[in-house]
Amino acid sequence: MRAVRTIAAALSLMLSHGQALAQSAGSLSAAEPVAAAPAGMQAWRVRYWTTSDRGAPIEVTGMVIAPRNARPATPRPVLAWAHGTSGVVERCAPSLHEKFFAWTPGLNEAIRRGYVVVAPDYPGLGTSMPHPYLGGADTAHSVLDAIRSARAIPGAGAGARFAVWGESQGGHAALWTGQLARAYAPELHLLGVAAAAPPTDLVENLRGGGNPTVRAFLTAFVAYSWSRHFDAPLSTLGNRTTQGVITRLARNNCLQPGAKLRLGTMLGAVSLRSALKNVDLGHLQPWARLARENSPAARPYGVPLLIAQNPKDMIVAPDVTRSFARRMCGNGARLRYIAITGKGHETSATDSAGATLDWIDARFARAAAPSDCGRI
Repeated sequence: MRAVRTIAAALSLMLSHGQALAQSAGSLSAAEPVAAAPAGMQAWRVRYWTTSDRGAPIEVTGMVIAPRNARPATPRPVLAWAHGTSGVVERCAPSLHEKFFAWTPGLNEAIRRGYVVVAPDYPGLGTSMPHPYLGGADTAHSVLDAIRSARAIPGAGAGARFAVWGESQGGHAALWTGQLARAYAPELHLLGVAAAAPPTDLVENLRGGGNPTVRAFLTAFVAYSWSRHFDAPLSTLGNRTTQGVITRLARNNCLQPGAKLRLGTMLGAVSLRSALKNVDLGHLQPWARLARENSPAARPYGVPLLIAQNPKDMIVAPDVTRSFARRMCGNGARLRYIAITGKGHETSATDSAGATLDWIDARFARAAAPSDCGRI
């Protein structure tokens, strides 16, 4: 009997050890080939493991895209794409949408240039856990572990050298990825961070922006997400009616490039704008603390940085972005700053894609990084 118990204990230990290995950060759970990938591309919808801001293993989703030509003798360079705001609930994951390939800025050109593009959905998009919208550590971990997991797909041929590029929410994710890469994933080699219209000082971003109705709508995303992920009480923002509007706006809306908000959504955002007119998240706790804790640090990350910002952006205030860039420069960062011309916030990455990819190419070519710090 003692021998049986010993064998059972050993088997239990082996199984738990195997489970721990399977759930280790960056391990690949599944890679499903995408039959509808455009010509010249091969793609996989992936599930992989990452680590939450509290150190817990969590399973997340994303997409990996590589050139369809034969795997080269040396590993391919990796471009991590961090998407902009798509929503804060499970069904809003970009990888789930049939137009993923058309909606990912610069994808065709990046593949043509030979990159493996790794596109995480972020925690809670594509899976049932709460999504930490603009949560710095959670999102950065999911980006870095997406790169790790992509290296386990033989056909992708992904190497350890990578750059990260993001837009809007993804610009925030890119900055946090740069901030945490060296400590969290030291085996990966980050060469550059590019951010288009990134939220930086979240307190000022929640206060600023030229369109107060859209700002109220995005505040609903922040409030709903942080109430679920960080346990911030919605009751501090208003009565049950206000809390209901926040919840409905967050649960019922996934954002799509080029699509206008529905009339009912706009009416809800206008209502919320009125209800929150005397609420300053920059002073109200725990919201102010959470906003500051999840703002990227304005200090060098050890690699060159590119920031692209449309001076006519009505959602991410250009003055806030410029102030962040100046602080980065003052702290010794080597920073390229692009003033985008185009429609506005929603096309920030598309409008700056050519210049950004050229800049990323130069990082892989080990060219000296330009700096605009003297003229921002």
